[in-house]
Amino acid sequence: MATIKMGDKLFLVTRRDIPPGYQAVQSCHAMRQFTADHPDVDTEWFTKSNYLALLSVEDETELMRLLVAAADLGLRWSAFHEPDVGGAITAIAIEPHPKASELCKKLPLALRDKV
Repeated sequence: MATIKMGDKLFLVTRRDIPPGYQAVQSCHAMRQFTADHPDVDTEWFTKSNYLALLSVEDETELMRLLVAAADLGLRWSAFHEPDVGGAITAIAIEPHPKASELCKKLPLALRDKV
């Protein structure tokens, strides 16, 4: 995988079909899951960049499509399954990488329609 540099973003993607506060919290859960699943990537990102992108997709189906696309590209990712909603995936994190930037470049910012 590519070496992380200043400005490389960790991508957090949540669902627009859940309430705004829940979107924020679920994104935090996804980031924490990524830290647990990929500690070396997380440490390198935190030390060299520490930039985040908080993005959104329409619903769980779209989130799953994005997750599969990331996996197909060989990207490291983590998903958060929320126990309070039957284990549904509410947010994912995708590693900082040029392929991830390309994959996520057309996704809208999370919560942008809530302000």
